[in-house]
Amino acid sequence: MSTEPVNPAALKQLDALMAQDTEGLLDMPEKPKPVTDVDRLTKAFREVCEFYAANGREPDPNTMDISERKLGARLVGIRASSEKMEALKDHDEHGLLEAVKAPSSLDDLLATDTLGLVDDIPDLYDTSSLPARKSPADEGQRATRVKSEDFAAFAEHFKVKHAGLADGSWALTKFAGEHTIREGRFFLVNGLLCFVAEVREPDTSHGEEKPRLRVIFENGTESSMYRESLANRLYETGGQAVTRATMDATEIGDADEETGYIYVLRSLSDNPDIASLDNLYKIGFSRGPVEKRIQGAEKSPTYLMAPVEIVASYRAYNLRPSALEHLLHRVFAAVRLDAAIINEVGGSVASTEWFVVPLTAINQAIELIISGDIVSYVYEPSAGELVAR
Repeated sequence: MSTEPVNPAALKQLDALMAQDTEGLLDMPEKPKPVTDVDRLTKAFREVCEFYAANGREPDPNTMDISERKLGARLVGIRASSEKMEALKDHDEHGLLEAVKAPSSLDDLLATDTLGLVDDIPDLYDTSSLPARKSPADEGQRATRVKSEDFAAFAEHFKVKHAGLADGSWALTKFAGEHTIREGRFFLVNGLLCFVAEVREPDTSHGEEKPRLRVIFENGTESSMYRESLANRLYETGGQAVTRATMDATEIGDADEETGYIYVLRSLSDNPDIASLDNLYKIGFSRGPVEKRIQGAEKSPTYLMAPVEIVASYRAYNLRPSALEHLLHRVFAAVRLDAAIINEVGGSVASTEWFVVPLTAINQAIELIISGDIVSYVYEPSAGELVAR
């Protein structure tokens, strides 16, 4: 094998060029180090630390702000892993990963109550506010079910209600309170429909102070229970009210004007920040059919740039659309989703009609709006329902 001789002049010229390279232009570039799982974890934790430094508090994993919610969930996940805690201990500049010492006594626990949460708790041994024990005579006043002698007069009502529940013109909604128990209304108790046929005046000759109801059950029995007793049974058994999903044609007069539809939508987005939110619904009002309104939802920030599913639609009469929509949004303002959506041209658009609230609470609110009782209720996020003011 033959080789070409090296030209000494060329070598000398190359040495001269290298000697003059004070900027390191001829140096071989270093290969970038591969990004490890620890590097990614550290970067993710630094974002949490930056939020703490900017806001003076930890990110809330349950907030309606999606970006903060993501950081809060990330911190929860880190704290749940001893391996991640160990890997990040040198980067924990704010003490976010330090273990919280559990109180060793009741006094220690009360000492940490800087918000005064237990100040108003009454004496545990004070029984003055407890109801008196009922005597056997009181027990004799309890209403029992008996055979309804004129059940035939009510049988058709139950058939009509079952048919309405089947075709969607009537719906089962969460029981909204004792005040909703009125003459002519239907409820579901332990799987049985019952009908409030009468509200009778108290029988003062027997010492009664509260009116009794005549409640007819679909199995042919009836009871003369107090309104409070029926309310307690509905609460205890998870009972439901039978409410009108759409106004019956027989109840619409010549002066009644159809103003549109209240609708409830569910997002079908595959965006993990959206898909991970339970009970996320859009509540709105449409003058025309909802099916037409949601066409092209995947191109509209209003619908989170994704297809949607119609969960419920209620035909509305004699209602001012803007007032109705404003009322629903005010009721659920505390659980409004704080989200900014990027549209097709790259702009950021706020989407303000989405709420993280159980569907049962939405149905409850619509029923209270129809009955006019909504002004006496507020939504309690921790309970997931509307409660009386």
